[in-house]
Amino acid sequence: MERKVNEYLRDFPILQTKMNGRPIVYLDNGATTQKPETVIRAVADYCTYCNANPHRGAYELSIKATDIYERARVRTQQFIGAARPEEVVFTKNATEALNLVAYSYGLANVHEGDEIVITISEHHSNIVPWQFVAKSRGAVLKYIYLGEDGNLSEADIAEKITERTKIVAVTQVSNVLGLVNDVRAVADRAHAVGAVVVVDGSQSVPHIKVDVQAMDADFFAFSGHKMLSPMGIGVLYGKYDILDAMPPFLFGGDMIDYVGEQETTFAELPAKFEAGTQNVSGASGLIAAIDYLDKIGFDRIEAIERDLLSYALPQLRELPFVELYGCDSTRGNKTGIITFNVKDVHPHDVSTILDSYGVAIRAGHHCAQPLMRYLGQNATCRASFYLYNTHEDIDQFIAALKKVRGVLGYAD
Repeated sequence: MERKVNEYLRDFPILQTKMNGRPIVYLDNGATTQKPETVIRAVADYCTYCNANPHRGAYELSIKATDIYERARVRTQQFIGAARPEEVVFTKNATEALNLVAYSYGLANVHEGDEIVITISEHHSNIVPWQFVAKSRGAVLKYIYLGEDGNLSEADIAEKITERTKIVAVTQVSNVLGLVNDVRAVADRAHAVGAVVVVDGSQSVPHIKVDVQAMDADFFAFSGHKMLSPMGIGVLYGKYDILDAMPPFLFGGDMIDYVGEQETTFAELPAKFEAGTQNVSGASGLIAAIDYLDKIGFDRIEAIERDLLSYALPQLRELPFVELYGCDSTRGNKTGIITFNVKDVHPHDVSTILDSYGVAIRAGHHCAQPLMRYLGQNATCRASFYLYNTHEDIDQFIAALKKVRGVLGYAD
């Protein structure tokens, strides 16, 4: 049967190819997204016509590279609603951005007896750095747990964030449960006791409209590759006064003002956090990705994902061998992530079998082992949707899923 296409699918060359001899059903968008032709072309054009080291040359190619890089900063500022371009620091991914905050802000501002509060839903990149800071400074690491519907416990938010809290780290959207957290409510509570809020926006920026000023985040981190741009470019947003007071994270070229034999003065924001040669090809792809998403609009993107969820979830609920996680919220805050397990079958086996039918999902602990243990699981399967997925993708996914237990000899 000929596969139907939606209005955006044709923009993605890799989705016109096959996997294991079948049309690709790519449902691993929570891990990384595919790239539209405009992003691929932007990166190729940079490498073909503009490749040079930015900020360091007075010749035309270098000037063009600098313009692309700084234009990416302005587009990112506009995209996330930051107050000024200097509040946008480019990193290689969200993990590096969160580590930058932990090292440069956390180690300088957390002391013995202080508390750091994070949620049980965090990705390891928003857990391990805070474990390090807490152990290094003799601080206490506390967790906000979940209510029965999978959302953050409001009682925990009120009780765990206290006068001793210095940092609150929270994901805007869980990469396992796919639920949008009320970051503004967390920020209000944190700011009331003088704490700063660090938001992991990796799973929110591609799917919902983000406004860092409206949510009152002190720091906000995300990766470009989860929102259609190339791997290797990430973003840290920070409020200007906080960033300005922080020491550099990495040292070397381009982040200095003057270097003497014994002392160095550092560049102004944001350069002091961008040591070394910058990823201009990634920045060119980021501009194209932002332009692509802005052209579609997040109202349309959210509508596509809601439709896919509404189509997939009832079918999954009808399968007696499937157990779902994070699908019971009644707040209307579910994004296009469905986490599940198949009875008696390890998630890695589920993923391998689905792969043979051309369906790509994620299996494992999703870099969220504390949440896995909280859910009583060692690992799960995850199907995650994006704007180029279709009902036909879900049909192929469900049909393959129904065959998993039979492949392993179970009689259903």
